Amino acid sequence: MGADGGNLSVRIWKGGAGGRLIEFEAPQRANQTVLDVVTWVQRHRDPGLAYRFACRVGMCGSCAMTVNGKPRWTCRTHVAKVAQDSRLTIEPLRNLPIVKDLACDMTVFFEKWRDARGRFEGRATRYDDIECIAPETPARQAVDAGIECINCAVCYAACDVVAWKPDYLGPAALNRVWTLQNDTRDAAQAERLAAVAGEAGCHNCHSQQGCTTHCPMSLNPTASIAGLKRAVFMAALRGEV
Repeated sequence: MGADGGNLSVRIWKGGAGGRLIEFEAPQRANQTVLDVVTWVQRHRDPGLAYRFACRVGMCGSCAMTVNGKPRWTCRTHVAKVAQDSRLTIEPLRNLPIVKDLACDMTVFFEKWRDARGRFEGRATRYDDIECIAPETPARQAVDAGIECINCAVCYAACDVVAWKPDYLGPAALNRVWTLQNDTRDAAQAERLAAVAGEAGCHNCHSQQGCTTHCPMSLNPTASIAGLKRAVFMAALRGEV
């Protein structure tokens, strides 16, 4: 962690939707992450503090929180880069129900993946030969551009459309649909386009790119959603949606 560098003033959300920010003082150290600070507060000041984490190395996404107003992975966010005058404000992700303190209920986030039909539905059986997909094809490259989403919900929390239209499917679910629409092995592309063409679907996106700006994996959900808009439009011209 490095040498002692003074103290941090840390405001952390406590309670549910009707909770409030509680201020703690924590040691400021070299190379510490925001997750290190939350863990220190839980271990030394507030044993009942609720939050989530697992891998600590930016692979699981479960430690996502709102840090000084922006959604971030706390395990990969260094205090030195975000603290303002040695002050931090740490809150749960926006646009999700709060279970307690910094822990959110992810149910609605995953339900929207289901509603968007964000699951692979292949046509081959175990008896068929494995289909080879050439990596240089445009469809495969479109899949590669969006496939690394790990469901952390940072983009969902950053999305202003979700904030004012809670039934909107959101950038993560729509990005997943775009990868499936470009998977030549998938057999449910028409049904999937119909699922994202409705009132809660892709045309609600305002292309403000909050999802792209905040994605810790450097994905571009805005571009994926734009691709879906084009695909839905073409399907509508053909009378398929």
